[in-house]
Parts: sequence; C-alpha cells; structure tokens
Amino acid sequence: MRAFVLAFLAIAGLLPALAQPRQPRVCYEIFIRSFSDSDGDGIGDLNGIISRLDYLQELGAEAIWITPVSPSPTYHKYDVTDYYGIDPECGTMEDYKRLIAEAHRRGMLVIKDLVLNHSSREHPWFQEAMKGKDNPYRDYYVWLPPRKIDSLGIAVREKTEDSWEVNPWHFAKEGDDEKYYALFYGGMPDLNYDNPKVREEVFKIGKYWLQEVGVDGFRLDAAKHIYPDWEAPKSHAFWVQFREEMESVKPDVFILGEVYTTADHVAPYYRGLKANFDFDFYQTVQRILRTGRNEDYVNTLIRNYQIFSQENPSFIDATLLSNHDQNRIASQMGGDPAKIKAAANLLLTLPGLPFLYYGEEIGMLGTKPDEHIREPFLWRAGEDPERTRWLKSSFTTEQTVQPLEAQMRDKQSVYWHYRRLIELRRSYPALGQVSPHNLEAVPSQPELMAFVRPHSSQSLLVVQNVSALPQRFELPAAYAGYRKPVFKSGAVKKTGQGWTLPPYAMGVFSK
Repeated sequence: MRAFVLAFLAIAGLLPALAQPRQPRVCYEIFIRSFSDSDGDGIGDLNGIISRLDYLQELGAEAIWITPVSPSPTYHKYDVTDYYGIDPECGTMEDYKRLIAEAHRRGMLVIKDLVLNHSSREHPWFQEAMKGKDNPYRDYYVWLPPRKIDSLGIAVREKTEDSWEVNPWHFAKEGDDEKYYALFYGGMPDLNYDNPKVREEVFKIGKYWLQEVGVDGFRLDAAKHIYPDWEAPKSHAFWVQFREEMESVKPDVFILGEVYTTADHVAPYYRGLKANFDFDFYQTVQRILRTGRNEDYVNTLIRNYQIFSQENPSFIDATLLSNHDQNRIASQMGGDPAKIKAAANLLLTLPGLPFLYYGEEIGMLGTKPDEHIREPFLWRAGEDPERTRWLKSSFTTEQTVQPLEAQMRDKQSVYWHYRRLIELRRSYPALGQVSPHNLEAVPSQPELMAFVRPHSSQSLLVVQNVSALPQRFELPAAYAGYRKPVFKSGAVKKTGQGWTLPPYAMGVFSK
C-alpha cells in the first residue's frame, strides 16, 4: 500500500523530494526505440522500460538515461518539434511520470536527454522564422548572408567525431538572401543563444521537466556546440547560467554534458556542468586492449583529473565504452569474450561514473551506420513480443549473440560478468566513489594496468592484464600488503611475491 501511495504522489508531482534517489554509482543508457516493446507495434516505448525496471535494478543500475522521447520527425528524435510533449510512439506523459515514480521506488534516477543545441526544422519556431527577417522568431536562429559567411571564413568546417557536416550553412527556401546555421545537418537548425528570449524559452523547458514531470536531471546533447567552436567561451558561460537556473528549482539536479573533445577543452565546461562524458576513455580502452600496451593511461587519467579539478573540484568524469553514436565495444573487441570482459573490468574498476549502453551487458554487436549500433535488444530466443522490430538486425542476432534469458543461465556469460563487477563496485566504497576521484598509479610492465583505489574504509589494488599472453605481477615493496584477493576475473594464481594473470584476466586485492 505504501508503494502505491508513493507512486501516486510522485505521479501527481507531490513527492519529488521523498522520491529523490542518492548519487548513482552505475548508470545505464536506453535507446528507447530498441529496448522493449509493450504494445506490439514493434517499437520500444516507456511502458516497455517500466516492465524491465526490475531487471535493471537486479543488474545494478542506479540511474537510467533515456534517449529523446519528445515529438520528432526522425526515428532517433534528436530534432524536436515539441519540447513539452511525448511522441505517441513512446507513450504518454502519464506513462513517463509513472516510469519516474517506479524508478524512484527502486532507488534509481531518471535522466532526460535534453536537446538544446538545435530544434527540428519542423519546429513551429523555425517555421515562423522562415517567413522573413521581420518575423519575431527569426532571431531564434543564426542567419547570415553568404558574403558575410565567406568573409568570416566559416563557410566550411572539418569533419569531427560528433558531426560529419562540412557545409553547416543552409538556405531555408529558394530566393533567400541569408543562410541559417545547422551544425549537424539542415534538418537541425542551431538555436541563437545570443537572443535572451531563446534562453528564457530553454530555461522554462528545463524547469518544466524538473518541476512538473519530475525528472532528476539532464543529459545535454551537443553541449559543446551551444555556440560555434569559435565562440567557445560563450558556451562555457551559458552552461553556468543554465545550471544556476535549474538549481533554483532543484538544487541537486544532475547535469551531464556531451562534450566531445580533449581534456583541456572539456575542463571549462565543468564550471557549469557537474558531469561530462569522457570520450577519450572509451577510445583509449579500446586501443589498449587491441595493442596489449597500457599507454601509461593511469597517469594520463590522473593528469586529466588535475586539469578538471582546477575548474571544479567536485567534477564527475562520466566514463563509457560505447553509446548510441559509437561502434559497440563488443564489435571493437572482435567479438572476443575475454576482451569484452576486460573492457568491462576497466570501466567498472577505474574511477568515474560509468555508463553502460543497453545490451553491452550481453555483448551486443554493431558498427556504423548508426542504425546498426541501435539494434533491438535480445531478451529471449525465438518469438518474443518484447523484442522490437523497427529494424532488422545485421549484427546482433541469435546466431551471433546469446540472448539475455540464456545468458542468465550461464554463469560464465558476459551478463554474469557485468553483474558481478557491478556488485563489486557497489560493495566497496573505494570502487564506488564517484567524486572526488581516487586513483594512484602502481608500477608494472606495459602489458598490465595496475592501480590503487584508495579509501579510508578499505583501499583496493587492481591489476588488469591487457595482453594476449600470461603476465606475472610482482608486488612492489610499497604495495606488499595487498595480498588478499577480493575478486578474480580469470584463473589468477598466487606466484611467489606476486600473481600470475592469464590473458585479459584481472585481480582485485585488499590488505
């Protein structure tokens, strides 16, 4: 009865404080269209996610980030036509509020994917803006005459990891003498944040989802591109203002930025954004496991943390192995279960706030184009009403990936490996500490990654073999006390004053 009352009050918007979960230690990204279908139309939806909250709780997820659910003309919904609505194919606003209530009842945060860099070309604002220079919505977007664009040297741009658009300026219609700026493609015109009315609009949108709907925070799409790259300081300042506005209605709002660049350029975004994705992390982990060399990455992370902390001592480094924009980690590892598990080892024992991409825990495969890194989740073999059918899978099929139901019965599966690692992370404060970051490099040979996660309760030593050959690790004198194994991935064996680790194996040790 109490659970029912809490859910009812949360749905009614009367219980945001009591339903608020704690700081998450493990997060899970859901590409909604591909996750779970509740109504038989072949498209994943909000009720499908609700039906799988127990599964996510059992896995150990403490927050879920759901890709956009607002009305949009595209399947991925990153070009919004109504910032206050729910696309009917995803469900209703009542479904969304029920999802939040049910997640909170399980101690899980709900993070909304908020797309503020651009709207859809079909958004009413842009439809009005196209009518002419005198329209009050014209200045909601960025317009320049072609001659001015050329004189500024901004007519073309180089491809980047987050946008392959090289011609970001577009005519809205034949006969125009101005072009509008759209970094990603012509269907996603960038908003003009020099216009105070635009800022007022987006602050109102953010507060609506926090106050009226009850989300816990936002994953902010294309946060680096609120202003073009040549005006980056304006983007930094905008996110400070955005955070202040959101905290005025929800002091503990969770704010996570997609800032796809190097550590020194990410750092200024921490002034406004509490957390930012570490895209260098997934690239480096992939490279390390392909080459079998540690690249002195632990010390690189420590240097990056020092850079971030200069801007925000409470920064959160959000780590990942892949997401809806990157080739899946299992494909990057050639489908090798040992390497897939080794990548998970590093994600879940190194510092930061780890994000699992849906299906990563069962070794789902996929490489670009984007649709094929967003293929349907494999719940069970054969006919499965929950499996989405919007796309025919080319990579993740029953012939290439064991469905979840079967992996649950196999204690050596990728699923059980993730589940045990997440439980390890949640059981030891040294591993679960998100901020401040606790990391100390331990000397080792290039084929090993060795580090300590110091903590006042119990520090832990982690040793990961990143190579295809067995490696012997001799405990340095300063770390001689770390002799008690608390977790082994692979047949790690005591050898003299150290340990022998099989290929891609990991040992975690305490004093």
